Amino acid sequence: MARKRRRETTSHEELPEGCHHYDEVGEVPWDIQKYFHQRYSIFSRYDDGIWMTDDAWFGVTPEPVADKIAQHLADGTPNEKAILIDAFAGAGGNTIAFALSDRWKRVYAIEKDPQVLACAKHNAEVYGVQNRISWYEGDCFEIIKNELAEMEDYAVIFASPPWGGPGYRTDTIFDLSQMQPYTLKELLTPFQQLTGNVALYLPRTSDLRQVTESHGGQGKLTVIHYCMEGASK
Repeated sequence: MARKRRRETTSHEELPEGCHHYDEVGEVPWDIQKYFHQRYSIFSRYDDGIWMTDDAWFGVTPEPVADKIAQHLADGTPNEKAILIDAFAGAGGNTIAFALSDRWKRVYAIEKDPQVLACAKHNAEVYGVQNRISWYEGDCFEIIKNELAEMEDYAVIFASPPWGGPGYRTDTIFDLSQMQPYTLKELLTPFQQLTGNVALYLPRTSDLRQVTESHGGQGKLTVIHYCMEGASK
């Protein structure tokens, strides 16, 4: 039997199809209730009207971690790099943090799911950074290759890709050549054709030998392990 949902509304209009703002745990599908309980860690301004699709809860970076990532990229990137490309924007967690950092002349955010993209745009408005972000709907590899290629001298690419594949949740060390839907090589090869400045947010159990080998010994490789409230992220 299909689960009935209450249609949430803003004060002026109905939310787009697939986008939700849940107020109470009883409204939330059972498989994302644990994320709903963490909603203020995911978006501190959740009660201001944050939108999410049900699938987006699984992939959004918690706000304290997103803020730290934004700080580390701001501090560790050469000054001439003024453009930040968020290849997998999702519901906007990292994108918003990058825009709030004031480090980037422009943030370019790419998301292929139109419903998730609608949530991200709205959430950027909640945080007041919508005018600092350019949005693209579609495949990030095609958009970077065909629409953002002229930014190669100025861009940094950040990617928090979907995590999945055999052993992702069970292996002590996760084989990044088995990551789905994109392996480490499938991510890095097209990104590095645009810029050598690439940052990836990968599973905490990722095989660091594979990360090191993919780097090829060119320049500095930095690996940071993020934790929040005693848990690895």
